[in-house]
Amino acid sequence: MGISGGKVEKMFIGEYSHTIDEKGRVAIPAKFRASLKRGAVVTRGLDNCLFLYPRREWLELAKKLASLPISQKDARAFARLMLAGAMDVNIDSQGRINLPVYLREYAKLKNSVVIAGLYTRLEIWNKDQWKKYKNNAEKGSTNIAERLGELGV
Repeated sequence: MGISGGKVEKMFIGEYSHTIDEKGRVAIPAKFRASLKRGAVVTRGLDNCLFLYPRREWLELAKKLASLPISQKDARAFARLMLAGAMDVNIDSQGRINLPVYLREYAKLKNSVVIAGLYTRLEIWNKDQWKKYKNNAEKGSTNIAERLGELGV
């Protein structure tokens, strides 16, 4: 994932609808499986979704999180959210990962989910929550674009 030697490697993009089976397994879109074959980490994300990282991307993020100043309350809280909630996952022969109960409960994942690609990570959402979030973001897209323009995006 990401940029390697000035060349953009495969990236996660798009939205995909899937279901979680009774054992907590969800299929990863086929086009992303190769990027996750060497290992992946799933953790609590923001906005009540789950973040799924290729192992290499996770290790880079985990180093940054571990280096946050423990004297700052917000830094401790964010590191705890991400690191303590993290779980190694492997893709099975059918392209599925098993999501732990505590993460499914955190993201309110029941049956229908959306897997959204966000360049270096995948997000796993409760389908209804994703619709609400996306609708709100679409309504505010002009304001969001203006604020990002101020940041040079």
